[in-house]
Amino acid sequence: QVHVAESGGGLVQPGGSLRLSCVGSGFTPDTFNYYAIGWFRQAPGKEREGVSCIHLGNGTTHSVDSVKGRFTISRDNAKSTVYLQMDSLKPDDTAVYYCATGPLPYCSDYGFYPRYYDYWGQGTQVTVSS
Repeated sequence: QVHVAESGGGLVQPGGSLRLSCVGSGFTPDTFNYYAIGWFRQAPGKEREGVSCIHLGNGTTHSVDSVKGRFTISRDNAKSTVYLQMDSLKPDDTAVYYCATGPLPYCSDYGFYPRYYDYWGQGTQVTVSS
C-alpha cells in the first residue's frame, strides 16, 4: 500500500528555480529502511532518464552528471517528503518529472533503473522557457 505523489512543477524562465516535492505514505519500518526515492524525467520523444536518488534508510544520494551543481535532493522524514530543489534551470530540463520508490541497497549502481521501482507518481510537468 505504498504510495508516492509528486508536485511542484510549473513554468519557469531559464536560470530560474523550482522545488519539487514527493510525498510518501504507507511505508513500514522494513520498506522505509530498504527503499529509495528516485526522481526521473521524460521529455517528448526521449527515453525516461534517472535524475536523482536518495535512500530512505541511509540517506545516501546520487545524481546524474547533467544536474550536478544545480539540483539538490533532500528528505524531511517528519513530513514524509523528499524534495528536489532545481536551480539554474535550462530549457533542456523541460520534461515530466516523476518520483518513484522501491527497494534498493544504495542509489549508486541501482537508483537510475526504472525496473527497480515498484511505485510511481503520476508526474508533474516542468517547463523551462523564456
